[in-house]
Amino acid sequence: MHAPVANPAATLTDEQVTARHLVEVLNREQACLINADIDALVMVTEEKTTAIAQMSALALARHRSLAVCGHEASELGMLAWVEGAGSTSRGLWNAMLESARTAKELNRTNGLLIGTHMVRTQSTLNVLHGSAQGGSFYGPDGQATSRGLGRGVVVG
Repeated sequence: MHAPVANPAATLTDEQVTARHLVEVLNREQACLINADIDALVMVTEEKTTAIAQMSALALARHRSLAVCGHEASELGMLAWVEGAGSTSRGLWNAMLESARTAKELNRTNGLLIGTHMVRTQSTLNVLHGSAQGGSFYGPDGQATSRGLGRGVVVG
């Protein structure tokens, strides 16, 4: 394991590249969800998982660098560090934050699309399950049965 670098900006370029890649992956995921392309969605999901793992590893390295510099190992610590850093570091940090915000919004939208697909699938399964339960129009004796939903008439 490598010792933490004393420069929190050391990972910012890689973080920005990875964040942009994640945005691209999330856009592809959204297209797969809209087009119900499940086969492509499986591959995109694997790529998304890898990109998120890379983002996490880079953020962890940045947090360790912040701690070495005497700052809180968090986003707040990074904001404090960036205040004293040069404009290049501030620009990279702001660009990375913007990509992260975009990725978060895309992920939220994709979650809504997944929810819509799940509701449709469950509704379809409910219809099919209902048809299997009581959908037979013929009784055990082979005679047609009525599935009237109205009220019965009582003669008294």
